[in-house]
Amino acid sequence: MHDFTMPQDVIDRVTARAGRAHPFDAMDPARTALVVVDMQNYFVKPGYQGEVPAARGIVDNINTLAAALRARGGHVIWIKNSTNGTAESWSHLHQHLLSPERAARRYETMDEAHEGHAVWHLLTIAPGDVEMVKKRFSAFIQGSSGIETHLRARGIDTIMVAGTATNVCCESTARDAMMLNFKTVMISDATASFTAEEHAACLIGFYSIFGDVQTVAEAIASLDRGQMQVAAE
Repeated sequence: MHDFTMPQDVIDRVTARAGRAHPFDAMDPARTALVVVDMQNYFVKPGYQGEVPAARGIVDNINTLAAALRARGGHVIWIKNSTNGTAESWSHLHQHLLSPERAARRYETMDEAHEGHAVWHLLTIAPGDVEMVKKRFSAFIQGSSGIETHLRARGIDTIMVAGTATNVCCESTARDAMMLNFKTVMISDATASFTAEEHAACLIGFYSIFGDVQTVAEAIASLDRGQMQVAAE
């Protein structure tokens, strides 16, 4: 897990703009989903091409937040990246941004029939959780997955984003969710990237403009505040 603290000058800037340090400091659990992005063997298991070693360090935090949200009536979605059917539809990635060897390995080992596609075994998927496939870095971009329709049908307007990599699929998913009018929180100690520098740069940029960044403990406190507010109405 990366050692990260939001710089005070960034907090001050957000506070001046939003009126408080955490724009989403009260989240109604019943209208909140934890979206866990790409915590698959391809990204978590040692030896895979997409391995993000720090992702193994956030497993307990993801399980903790997922359990807390479930206990409060919220929803957990496990997003799994898939290469099935993307060789032509996403040809620029496979033909120009990856070497032929890396493209072939990515395509093979993130196939839905391959072990690499499966969620890392130490993560707890509970009854009532949903596993969902996406075909792009962002789960929300058109044609990638059915997550937007799924969330709207459940009356969910707030998402917390966890998983890996912070600055690739997590950030892409979080930014697109915000653009689609979901209240979006990136969880700083339940996301991981290739380096601490990339992780920090992403979270600072997202918090500065797009949404909120909270720790697991802060997010649970925000869920409790939201639940109390709803009960008081």
